[in-house]
Amino acid sequence: VQLVESGGGLVQAGGSLRLSCAASGRTFSRYHMGWFRQTPGKDRLFVASINWSSGSTNYADSVKGRFTISRDNNKNMGFLQMNDLKPEDSAVYYCALGWPTNWDPPTESFEYNFWGQGTQVTVSS
Repeated sequence: VQLVESGGGLVQAGGSLRLSCAASGRTFSRYHMGWFRQTPGKDRLFVASINWSSGSTNYADSVKGRFTISRDNNKNMGFLQMNDLKPEDSAVYYCALGWPTNWDPPTESFEYNFWGQGTQVTVSS
């Protein structure tokens, strides 16, 4: 499986961006999907995840109420709608797929098997 993120860019604080994750292959619908973010010198941090059927989601406390994760299994696409962006949201954002072992999608990076190359999000104050 190959993943390609898009939709990043420069936005002012309070603005919105919608990230997309395009997956190759026909097995996308079998995996949980997650979004993580990373800043230079820091660990990759969990942002949001959604299970294979969109029946369960998880969010980091820092993005709850502002970000929404979704997916379209028919199009092999995942999304992260980011509203009310803050400068501390600036990071490289990665999408990832993980083989489902539970109903709830995982929040730890080691539970994901496939990763994209990332897309930069910069929020100016």
